[in-house]
Amino acid sequence: MDRIDDATVFASRRSFLLGLAYRLLGSRAEAEDVVQDLFIKWLEADQASIANPAAWLTTACTRHCIDLLRSARRARVDYIGTWLPEPIHTLHHESPEQSHELASSLSTAFLLLLERLTPKERAAYLLYDIFDLDYSQVAAALDVQEATCRKLVSRAKVSLGNAQVRHQPEPSRQQELLSAFHAAIASGSTQGLAALLSEDVELCADGGGKASAIRETLYGLEAVLAFVGESLSRYWREYQWQEVEINGGRGVVLRGEGEEVVAVVSFGYDEGGRVNRVFIMRNPDKLVGVGSGVLV
Repeated sequence: MDRIDDATVFASRRSFLLGLAYRLLGSRAEAEDVVQDLFIKWLEADQASIANPAAWLTTACTRHCIDLLRSARRARVDYIGTWLPEPIHTLHHESPEQSHELASSLSTAFLLLLERLTPKERAAYLLYDIFDLDYSQVAAALDVQEATCRKLVSRAKVSLGNAQVRHQPEPSRQQELLSAFHAAIASGSTQGLAALLSEDVELCADGGGKASAIRETLYGLEAVLAFVGESLSRYWREYQWQEVEINGGRGVVLRGEGEEVVAVVSFGYDEGGRVNRVFIMRNPDKLVGVGSGVLV
């Protein structure tokens, strides 16, 4: 294979690799670094000895991410305030069915749920349940026996339990929420927003110690509405409001002076289509890549 063919093969798998790395790490920046490192490793590899390039790339990506996950978890012990996955601006897949399936696995609520798993459980679950690899392929990627792979996936499913975090209501319902959320911030009145939130709604924010943000999660409809109608309305009403697709669902990018992104808001939904989670990203380090689309 010549260098042009090498690059073409890698390019055909880049979207898959980026999507896998992001779901494993919860960081767009780290996922892009992994894919770039993998590209260099791919070009330096002995192509003639690689019978299945797709499997080789998947294995290399997965193992690199597992190593990073282990070190990242130690670092998060000292993280200031709530840690949330880095938000990404997502695009739709050509197939509506596949788009919904993959997009729902990008939601902030789902990525947070994956934090319950060990790195190997997370990798096994994602490869098998989200990316539809069979057990033998997953086992090869993780360098474990197939029986061990089955146990990893089984344990992951038990750990995740029956938590329903991948619900995505119709776009019209999501738009209704965004309109009500915007109106509440602009006016301070939360009457229209209240009907779209669940009684047990939670709101959390990630400032990373680098931007003002609440450090404790707010629980319950009354507390969340008060925060939106008072604090957010007071400080956010002058920001520019941009509705975009964030982590597979409709969300909001807020911009201050000079078009600087100052916050990203995304949502989680219950089975009835009401909002049960509100996620606010304020950490400037995690807002850098929000404007870039990722097809996953």
